[in-house]
Amino acid sequence: MIEKKFTIAVLPGDGIGPEVVAEAVKVLKAVGSIHNITFELKYADMGAVAIDKHSVPLPKDTMQICMEADAVLLGAIGDPKYDDPSLTVRPEQGLLSLRKALGLFCNVRPVRAYDALLELSPLKREYVSGADLVIYRELTGGIYFGEQGRKHNNTYAYDVCGYHIHEIERIVKLAFEAARLRRSKVTLVDKANVLESSRLWREVFNTMKKEYTDVNTDYVLVDNAAMQMIQNPSSFDVIVTSNIFGDIISDEASVICGSLGMLPSASLGEEHGLFEPVHGSYPSAAGKNIANPLAAILSAALMLRHLGVEAGALQIEEAVAHCMEESFLTEDLCIDKSKACSCSEVGEAVATALRVPVQ
Repeated sequence: MIEKKFTIAVLPGDGIGPEVVAEAVKVLKAVGSIHNITFELKYADMGAVAIDKHSVPLPKDTMQICMEADAVLLGAIGDPKYDDPSLTVRPEQGLLSLRKALGLFCNVRPVRAYDALLELSPLKREYVSGADLVIYRELTGGIYFGEQGRKHNNTYAYDVCGYHIHEIERIVKLAFEAARLRRSKVTLVDKANVLESSRLWREVFNTMKKEYTDVNTDYVLVDNAAMQMIQNPSSFDVIVTSNIFGDIISDEASVICGSLGMLPSASLGEEHGLFEPVHGSYPSAAGKNIANPLAAILSAALMLRHLGVEAGALQIEEAVAHCMEESFLTEDLCIDKSKACSCSEVGEAVATALRVPVQ
């Protein structure tokens, strides 16, 4: 077997970040031993910990490490002592600056309803059972970055939603490629009955789908998509959509699995990728070994998929599902908190499941 080597920038960050990242690294090393992969891990500070040590949320050394790495694995960013919006230096500035520097234009958020956790979902079991989807959200264009302002003595406000064809093409391509690794279906979520920008999305989508004749496609207007996400989430496979619609739809979808501790994410660019759990830094749990590491571990699986190690990514996802079936659950996933496992116990259980595959 040919040895592979990847350089990973590891940014543990704040709060529970270091704890969940430690378990993700543990699992990565288990995958490495199976597939003869060496992970060169380069640790660096970002967020509140970086402000405390270096007076800035994103030190130059951290930026350099991330730019030179094959991928970035991030824990969590944020600390209550920096919550005051009037502060000129805040932890979140580091993440925003890093995303911009790496050119991350595509946010990927998988959502899966695990059988072992269906009772935790606020939705009925029969609605969420079998749901397994991924949302591709455009991250650097649209209404959040368009011209905005006020006129007529402050009585009229406007926000412009604009997209260039190339901005749409690059994320639609990623969505189609992802569908080929899943159930071969891509849904474009838009508002083409009203918005000209959405009509451009459809035109680009229709042109590009001719290159992917093996992938099924459909369109769902965003208001209908919001309804279908609740009533029939299993009807979706890969969703691709604009920045604002993706923001809304992905947050709605996040409740399906029952815990933020289960949601990984990736932010991708032409050359770089950043992988992080969706949850925040959860400062009140920091250092207590009670945080759920599964979102960080599943983010590591997304990272492997991005690096071309599909087999390792699938093995992690299968190991996570197996451990939940065997009740290796942190307190956020347990109705009976007395039966909860620690953060490190869950991480070790997933690593063990990888080393000793289930028969």
